[in-house]
Amino acid sequence: MAPPLSILDLATVSDSSTPRDTLQASVVTAQRAEELGYLRYWFAEHHNMPSILSSAPSVLIAHIAAHTQRIRVGSGGVMLPNHSPLVIAEQFGTLETLYPGRIDLGVGRAPGGDQETFRALRRDPAAAEYFPQDVVELQALLGPKQPDRRVQAIPGADTNVPIYILGSSLFGAKLAAQLGLPYAFASHFAPAALDEALRAYRDEFQPSEQLSRPYAIAAMNVFAADSRQAAEALFVENLTRMARGLVNRGGASSISISDETLLASPVGQQVQQMLRHSAVGDAAAVKEVVQAFADHTQADEIIVASNIVDTGSRLRSFEILADAMHP
Repeated sequence: MAPPLSILDLATVSDSSTPRDTLQASVVTAQRAEELGYLRYWFAEHHNMPSILSSAPSVLIAHIAAHTQRIRVGSGGVMLPNHSPLVIAEQFGTLETLYPGRIDLGVGRAPGGDQETFRALRRDPAAAEYFPQDVVELQALLGPKQPDRRVQAIPGADTNVPIYILGSSLFGAKLAAQLGLPYAFASHFAPAALDEALRAYRDEFQPSEQLSRPYAIAAMNVFAADSRQAAEALFVENLTRMARGLVNRGGASSISISDETLLASPVGQQVQQMLRHSAVGDAAAVKEVVQAFADHTQADEIIVASNIVDTGSRLRSFEILADAMHP
């Protein structure tokens, strides 16, 4: 049986679209995802990346929630070292107050950008070391109101916004298990520790008030189209865009080598390894790969990244996937 499907939106802007066009496309995509039965729609926090517009997840969550009715909306995730737990509790407490029962708070300990960006955020480089304590503080701020607590999240207290731990290593898996929280693994771009992390999470899980048994979400990429050739073209376009982004990181002008040469280079091979958990093809091919991934991971939920810049092609990819997995 196929697990529930969700969507991770990177709000990727193309050379031919404006930032406003891109964010409006996210609204259209979320509305269609709701019609198709996707469980949740998440945004990931990134900074100083010209092609990715999800730098302010809480703002995007509010916008998407205002334009949908039922689908859960949240962060996949907020990079907690960039923020104080109080500010995040206030933001997500406000969101839950506005859209009750629909808000998810996924948190991770990566900075979501480079070291220069981290300094621009005015954060201590050692902030990631306090991630476990910050998560516990966040739980307290969003949980039942305690009269003796001198600092309250207003709104936030008593909202009990569900918290998800995001990660790509054993650290996040073990923390989620220790705290009894759901765990989402970023296998759509960092697949190496997937099996080991899920095993550690399940083996070490301790029940909590939020969760009585382990709940694991695994991420993968899907590039679906009406023909295998069209899907392959979408996938190669994404690989090339990612590889050029890595090569040109630091402000270098666009390199002039061919796509084929780039993808055959060490950087191109690195990107292909990062995206090895990808389903590419028509409905039948995508169903086979996604189901095999679900069977292998035994994930309770699959969250899908379809980093396709053309809105029509991206919508079609999500339609094909939903129809294939949940006809």
